[in-house]
Amino acid sequence: MAKKESNFVSMVATLSVVALVAAALLGGVYEATKEPIRLADLRKRNEAIEAVVPAFDTVPSDQIVKYGMDGDTLILYPALKNGIVVGTAVETFTNNGFSGEFKLMVGFDNEGAIVDIAVLSHKETPGLGDKMERDKSDFHVQFMGQHPDEFNLAVTKDKGDVDAITASTISSRAYCEAVQRAYEAWKATR
Repeated sequence: MAKKESNFVSMVATLSVVALVAAALLGGVYEATKEPIRLADLRKRNEAIEAVVPAFDTVPSDQIVKYGMDGDTLILYPALKNGIVVGTAVETFTNNGFSGEFKLMVGFDNEGAIVDIAVLSHKETPGLGDKMERDKSDFHVQFMGQHPDEFNLAVTKDKGDVDAITASTISSRAYCEAVQRAYEAWKATR
């Protein structure tokens, strides 16, 4: 059998076939995982809402209120029990974490006091900034029951009332900023 000589056209054709197969496989994986990822995100969001507001009997993610702030959108989830609002969860963010953006779910009662806070996503340093997560430290506990009008949402280094996570002042400041942003959105939508 004669050896086929490589030329520009055959190389381009081979590369094109490889690229088309790779693109088809990548597209197939994307389509197969898109819905499970969306459902996992929804489940995580609903679990965070349950963790940060008083007991409710509705599906807060079905009754969202969007509020534009700082070039992005905050989402408020009113929690109702027997048709009466018992609290509101606010999905908030900050871009000023040590490793950039992170998102929190902050729960408020009807008077504006913080019920609880859950971390939705972050890329903070493991062992340092990630101590904002409830399963890694009790950092969030100092916010519970506090009203942002009376509790200065700043770290003690900045003359605030929040004890920063050791060696993670930047993450702690950003956390406070995100909570303050949530409170401002909560007040504005009352």
